[in-house]
Order: sequence, then C-alpha cells, then structure tokens
Amino acid sequence: MEIDEKRIGEMVKEWFAKTARGEWRRLQRDPYHKIEFIVTMHFLEKYLPRHGLVLDAGGGPGRYTIELAKRGYDVVLLDFVPEMLELAKKRIRRAGVLRKVKQFVQGSVEDLSIFPNERFDAVLCLGAPLCHLLNANQREKAVKELVRVAKKEAPIFVSVISRIGLLRSILVEFPHEMQYAKHHLEVGDYVPGLQGEGFTAAHWFLPEELHGLFEKHDVKMLEMAGLEGLSSHHEKKTNRLSKDKEKWKMWMEILLKTCTHPSVVGSSEHFLLVCRKAG
Repeated sequence: MEIDEKRIGEMVKEWFAKTARGEWRRLQRDPYHKIEFIVTMHFLEKYLPRHGLVLDAGGGPGRYTIELAKRGYDVVLLDFVPEMLELAKKRIRRAGVLRKVKQFVQGSVEDLSIFPNERFDAVLCLGAPLCHLLNANQREKAVKELVRVAKKEAPIFVSVISRIGLLRSILVEFPHEMQYAKHHLEVGDYVPGLQGEGFTAAHWFLPEELHGLFEKHDVKMLEMAGLEGLSSHHEKKTNRLSKDKEKWKMWMEILLKTCTHPSVVGSSEHFLLVCRKAG
C-alpha cells in the first residue's frame, strides 16, 4: 500500500488534538496504566545522568517532562500537535516547574534540525511517536535524528507499541476486527478505515525491528523492556490486585525483575529500548 505521508500526518495531528486530555490522563488513570509510567521511570532512573539537558521528543502533554523537571533536569519539550503543547504548558505551570522547561517546540521527531549535533545529555522518545510514522524512510530518519542530537555517551530511551501485543489486544478487546489480524502481523501498519477503526494511523513494532533501526547507528544497546510486562492485557485483574498493598508491592517487584526477559518484551502492549550513543 502506498502511504500518503502528508495525509497520514494530518490524520495523526487531528487525532491527538482531540485526545490531548485523554493522553495526559492515560498513564495515571488506574494502576494498570500506571505500570507503563513506573517501569519507564525505573529505566530513566537507572540510566539518566545525574543532571543535564534532556530532549522529550514527542512528549505530548508533558508527563515525563514534568517528572524530570521536578528532579532537577532542564528539559526541552517537542511535539507535533499544538494542542498537546498548550496543555503541557498549563500542566507544567501548575506543577511549578516552568523555569526548568527551556523550550516548547512544535515539530516532528523526524526533523530535529532546529537542534545542533550533540545538544542533549539524554534523549527521550516515549509513548510511541515513532509508531505514527508509517513510511519506513521516515522512521529511519527519525532514529538518525534522535541519535544525532544526543551527546556522546548520552542515553536514548524509545518506547513503541508492540505488534505481538496488538494481536493480543485484538483477541481481548477487538475480536470483531479479527479479519485484519493477518495484515497487522505481516505488515504492521494500521490506517483507520482500511484495517479497522478506533485509533489513528500507526505502525506496530517487533522488538528486533526497533533494535535493527538503532543498531545501524553508533550506539551501544543497553536493555529492552516490556512496559506492562506480565500484567499486559490483564487490566481488570491487575487493578483488583492493586487494592492489596502487600501483594501489589510483591507484584511490582516481579514485574521489574521479569520485564527485560525476551518473552515478555515483545508480548507487552508497549516496549522500551534503551541505548547509549558511543563516546
């Protein structure tokens, strides 16, 4: 299928303009959805330098920008959607960390030309911005840009929507769209109206695919992790378990110990890649 990049871009922008508030709430709306945030923060805490300037590329309403600003980092927030940036400014101001956010930039992760080479002490691309570039050349360009703007030895964090996880989502939540499952498995691209309804245009990743995009560049692979981990696709049972504080603590320890296992990474709804630019 030939992909009209401009039409897809407009589709994605329109979708996230309408769902900005929902995206802000997504990572905090219940214990199940908080897991993605908790596991991501676990790896940020593990690999971020002690201080510095961080690029939050495709950072949407600023959930991670705020968290890092609270921890003393200077942050530049970039997003494709003006409504996301407007909401982010309000949330950042309300959180009292506006002085730590050095720039709000409207732009795409595939074009970071506003920034010079080796500008940032760490680079984030979280919440699947890469998934909304349906053209493979766009994804290649975006990865090149993310690496380019990172300083030598800077960590890079990228999370995406899993292709295998998406197939499980069809089984659990969208069995009426089972006729598109083979397409999702073999092609990995989703365009509303052509392969179902209910989301904007997206590309679903296999772990080896994301790994392959980055290994072409001068980076050292550090870890990959399934962000919902063993809880993936068990939303009701996970939320129920969270009511027992002792069991919840045990379960979170298990999630963090198992999230990097290869069998867990690709089967989660989202997964994270962490790498470091060569020195």
